Amino acid sequence: MAAEWQTAVAGARETTGFAGKDIHRNVDAIGGALRLDHRAGFYVELGLLSDPEGFDAFLNHWWTQALADSATDEKTRRAAIDFADVAVSLYARAVGGPTSTQEEIEAIAAGSEAS
Repeated sequence: MAAEWQTAVAGARETTGFAGKDIHRNVDAIGGALRLDHRAGFYVELGLLSDPEGFDAFLNHWWTQALADSATDEKTRRAAIDFADVAVSLYARAVGGPTSTQEEIEAIAAGSEAS
């Protein structure tokens, strides 16, 4: 699934034009990138995970938060969240999870909702 994730991230970068910090989607990288006030919640939630199926959703959520926390200003934060939304949608599509249409992905990248 690592190849699918890398392809999704590359596609999201191309779609959104996001050029921000690259945070790997793993526990160590995410934990290190989170603001201190979010880090405790991350590790508590990690300790409570009992369903391996939920681990992907856990990583997706906290990876998005880590990207947002790493932003230097509000504009970069919004761009990071849009990028993360597109990457997660593309990844879900690649691994057969819940998906968004291409129109929805482009709307996310444009900062609006699809009709």
